[in-house]
Amino acid sequence: PWGETTARLVSDDVGKNLYAESDKNDAQIAERLAGVSEALGATRAQVALAWLLSKRGVAAPIIGASREEQLDELLNAVDLTLKPEQIAELETPYKQHPVVGFK
Repeated sequence: PWGETTARLVSDDVGKNLYAESDKNDAQIAERLAGVSEALGATRAQVALAWLLSKRGVAAPIIGASREEQLDELLNAVDLTLKPEQIAELETPYKQHPVVGFK
């Protein structure tokens, strides 16, 4: 969940500087993701994957599962259909991020 501290988050000074501008916007999206997930009785990862699968042209999202139970969880997203208002709730606060770290 958003706001949890990890060892990397505490020690990664480069990451802190690179993503500080987009942090507030991303937090708002994460809050909305939590709300939609709770309403559907699904995990955030399932809703995020269901959102990706609702997009035309997304044929093979990279899910990053490293354990069998994570893969099992994400496979349930295939049967999850988001309503248009849920998709809008997730997308409305999005702002395009500038490319950072490269000149």
